[in-house]
Amino acid sequence: METKTAPNQAFVDYYEVLQISQNAELETIKRVFKMLAVRLHPDNPATGDQDRFLLVKRAFETLSDPEKRAKYDYELSTRSEQPMPVFEMSEFAVGVDGEMNRRIGILCLLYNARRNDEDNPGMSILVLEKIMGFPREHLTFTLWYLRDRKYIANSQNSDYAITSDGIDYVEEHLPTNRVAYKLLKGAEDGTARMPNNEEQEPRPPVRTKTRQSADAVLQ
Repeated sequence: METKTAPNQAFVDYYEVLQISQNAELETIKRVFKMLAVRLHPDNPATGDQDRFLLVKRAFETLSDPEKRAKYDYELSTRSEQPMPVFEMSEFAVGVDGEMNRRIGILCLLYNARRNDEDNPGMSILVLEKIMGFPREHLTFTLWYLRDRKYIANSQNSDYAITSDGIDYVEEHLPTNRVAYKLLKGAEDGTARMPNNEEQEPRPPVRTKTRQSADAVLQ
């Protein structure tokens, strides 16, 4: 019988835990796990981390089993259809503050994408729209700014990918930016798609006006 993670239970992105592509082959999964296991094993006095080791072990046990991986990939793809909960934070509301946080949000998404899959580090505006829960009209200015500052660039297939300047910017602002911290640290333990449990004010829902309603406002 197929089991799924309950909506309110923690869902962990095992690909992000191992920092590998979702298309990674079994040999890659085994090699990465072996290296991480040696580093994180509790018997390692220098870098041992029992909680992290158990998390990596669960990721390996799931992704190295074809049947478990197929079921897991299905659930992951289903969850990927929904915006990441972090983008429901009030920090992404309209205004200058919201714009600035959308910039760091996009950079963090592209940072993780490049770190996990150097061969395919880009994201299309359609993917960004889906992950962030914003219409593309609210992202075009953000993307223009990041591209103009050379923090991102267009790849050969027109996807957006982070540059070395963009990586430096993210890492420089990680200690002081709440949005960057949640996205990058959440990716490290695979919890970026978990619901936010913090007491916070949700951002206002995005409303797209039709031409007719816009004209009515102007009259």
